[in-house]
Amino acid sequence: MPGERVRRLSHAVDVAAPAGVVYGLIADAERWPLYFPPNVYVERLDFDGVRERLRMWCLADGQVKSWTSGRVQDSARRRISFHQDQIMEPAESMGGVWSVQPLGPDRCRLTVEHEFTAVGDRPEDVAWLEQATIANAHSDLRSLRFLAERWARLDELVLSFEESVRVKGPAELVYGFLYDVADWPGQVPHVRRVDLAEPQVGVQKVTMGLAAADGGTHTVESVRVCFPHAGRIVHKDTATRKLVAAHCGEWSLVPDERGVTVVSQHHVVLREKDIARTLGAGATLEDARHHVRAQLGYESLQTLRLARQHAESAVRVL
Repeated sequence: MPGERVRRLSHAVDVAAPAGVVYGLIADAERWPLYFPPNVYVERLDFDGVRERLRMWCLADGQVKSWTSGRVQDSARRRISFHQDQIMEPAESMGGVWSVQPLGPDRCRLTVEHEFTAVGDRPEDVAWLEQATIANAHSDLRSLRFLAERWARLDELVLSFEESVRVKGPAELVYGFLYDVADWPGQVPHVRRVDLAEPQVGVQKVTMGLAAADGGTHTVESVRVCFPHAGRIVHKDTATRKLVAAHCGEWSLVPDERGVTVVSQHHVVLREKDIARTLGAGATLEDARHHVRAQLGYESLQTLRLARQHAESAVRVL
């Protein structure tokens, strides 16, 4: 490939955190949907401790793109190289390097470098790839700096939990209820409105109006990636509710000979600056954890129970 066709970009940020902490956040790719705003879902396909392959779904200029990427981790040098093998259109090639340079015991410089080519070297594709890459790099670096500089309290800011129900009915009916999110208004009490777009098979962009405690509504936007044969729907909020800086999760079905267990998983980063104006003066981070856990847990259980009713009622009628 002609050398002049390769575009190279480099972005860096100084972080007030130990280099090892920052490297650890970069290395943990399966947590990227929680750490990086553009990332919707990351699935690790294989990993031998150094080399790994990842399937990734990511927002690029508002579009959901997917690709497979190989990474090589070098923890001694705090360096991770990556290269897409199933490539994000309209790129012909895409790769780069994450690196962390210590600047002292509690400070480092985080750099991400990209190099890419566009199919046919079309100017409009080159411009789109450059714009999307720059925007995502800036977003990733801001988010990583925010999380890394709070590393000592990250366990308090991150909340993970799940709810589940047993269903004595076909997994296909449960999955159909969860997949048909456009039908939830009128069926799921806390869902007032749903606007749904499916830009590609198995990918849903959802804007949902949810009932708020004060009687009003709040709007949440999300991307859902659906795996019907695996009985899974993963989701990532792209516009979050109060108190929530990041939220991703998964609906999953585990069938057995007696029915199916349906699980709703949630992973949340709390937004500390919202606590006082949302919960009142004197409210604490622990109060925020309880509030978000109760709100998301209630909504999940309500939806799971209605999915169970849908499946079991259909079976009884038959």
